[in-house]
Amino acid sequence: MTRTMTVLPPSTRVTDHISLGVVTKFVPHARITSLLEECQKSSQRERDLPAPLMVYYVIALALYMGVACREVLRVVLEGHTWLQGLTGAPLVKIAGPSGISQARTRLGWQVFKQLHDQLVTPVATAQTPGAWYREWKIVSLDGSTMAVADTVANATAFGRPGASRGQSAFPHLRFVSLVENGTHVLFGTQLGAYTTGEGTLAAPLLSQLQAGMLCLADRNFFSYERWNTARATGADLLWRVKKNLRLPVKKRLSDGSYLSTIYPTEQARRHHTEGVVVRVIEYRLEGVPEAEPLYRVITTVLDASRAPAQEFAALYHERWEIEGALDELKTHLRGGAQIVLRSKTPDLVRQEFWGLLLAHYAVRALMHEAALKVGTDPDHLSFLHAVRVIRRKLPWMVVTPPSDDERDV
Repeated sequence: MTRTMTVLPPSTRVTDHISLGVVTKFVPHARITSLLEECQKSSQRERDLPAPLMVYYVIALALYMGVACREVLRVVLEGHTWLQGLTGAPLVKIAGPSGISQARTRLGWQVFKQLHDQLVTPVATAQTPGAWYREWKIVSLDGSTMAVADTVANATAFGRPGASRGQSAFPHLRFVSLVENGTHVLFGTQLGAYTTGEGTLAAPLLSQLQAGMLCLADRNFFSYERWNTARATGADLLWRVKKNLRLPVKKRLSDGSYLSTIYPTEQARRHHTEGVVVRVIEYRLEGVPEAEPLYRVITTVLDASRAPAQEFAALYHERWEIEGALDELKTHLRGGAQIVLRSKTPDLVRQEFWGLLLAHYAVRALMHEAALKVGTDPDHLSFLHAVRVIRRKLPWMVVTPPSDDERDV
């Protein structure tokens, strides 16, 4: 994978490139400055690139993955310079690569992680088409990996996947997220090294589940401990389990599903202690190429009348919605190119990753608003088209930043 360092037109027009208004609407300037002060990351010297500007710059890096860092800064400064010219504040010059790197390093990655955790939450409302099954808001749990720049520091921090001939050309990070199926908003994300298992990363993000949600997950995420952690939030669960999990029939229900019990250990099973009752749904996908012989899912919804087995079996495959959201994050924000994260040090990789998630959230939240206005399912709108529209308006994103009052966060 090689990076083609493109440049943008030398004279950026208002109609050609994205509004810091789109980004600032969902990542408010006031929230950023408050968090920077709290983390003691506010700019100390006037000649530095202002810290709030650098936050928006890192988010913009995700929208221009194939563009040189200095070019991205120039685009962001289009609106910033205009605004400062009106207010009489000192103008910020376009720094070189060394100055940009130093400004990013001073800022660190923790601010972006905290900003993500505070802002990136589900956005679907009761009026959002495609976000609900009966009384439940549908969310899914899954993980993925992402290539990062090939440096010794990154390889040491994150590790490399194996390959048919040795190791991959690039180190990879691993992350696990929840996705709001109806809007493709990724939330609760946990980041780790490639060598960190998805189950390990999933454990802390399960606290993001809430009563009224129905969480779908693949068989690799199931464990007795994670199941209990997730159901303790009040959310309902519909998780696939491996075929070797012992689930004897305790009671057969009218829709063909049955009740069974899961245990933490074989000793607990023998003594019938610490058991948790689950409902088991088994089904086959007839006539579907490459379908497995048998699918088995378990759920916390024990009453078959609330969610018939046939409907839950069909609903489970909505879990693949998260694959679309991950594809948006890993491919469409990059313009379809297979480009690795550009940062050369682990801390800046983490910073760039959280900036990427904030950019994805801003695009998806904007699409959700647009879908509600026209009364359509957000899935019916093109994510790639939305990214292109945002890119066209980026230099004006700080010209008219909305206040925090304009969005309930």
